[in-house]
Amino acid sequence: MAALLEAATDPAYGAAVVAVGADREAEGISRAAEAGIPTFVTPFSGFADRAHWNAVLADRIAGFRPDLVVSAGFMRILGPEVLSRFTVVNIHPALLPAFPGAHAVRDALAYGVKVTGATAHFVDEGVDTGPVIDQVTVRVLPGDDVASLHERIKTVERRMLVDVVGRLARDGWTLDDRHVMLGAEPGASSYVTEENR
Repeated sequence: MAALLEAATDPAYGAAVVAVGADREAEGISRAAEAGIPTFVTPFSGFADRAHWNAVLADRIAGFRPDLVVSAGFMRILGPEVLSRFTVVNIHPALLPAFPGAHAVRDALAYGVKVTGATAHFVDEGVDTGPVIDQVTVRVLPGDDVASLHERIKTVERRMLVDVVGRLARDGWTLDDRHVMLGAEPGASSYVTEENR
């Protein structure tokens, strides 16, 4: 979220952050408020069931009229009440479809992979099953633990998320079955570095 706020200060970026929401008080809410961005919190615990919470969340989001919703660090499964109304982008710390879920980095290390990475994808009603927008690789180094590997993945995730959101906003996209094409150059990537090959 902080990387998107920073990127959006440049008019050439092509996207603006219209609001930041969460299901609990978090550092991102404070940062957004300090930057003058409207914020809202919709606690999950305040509702009888998931569907009611999703419906209220969808209405809160709709009040800001976003063209795109970005789920970055939002660890709740969004239901049809939200997904039927908005296009939602998420980032995940693995190369989907491998290692979906909340423990992707731990699971990749336990499996013994040599390369993992990050995925930007559209959100559907499954857990990390939506169409892949883009991916970047991160090599697993000898001696990596969950914390060290996750920190390197977060670095490339931030760059990827900023790149993907900017390209979606500036150039649009098409979706053919599960194949996402950004603007006129499908598959182009501007953030892969020699370190991550």
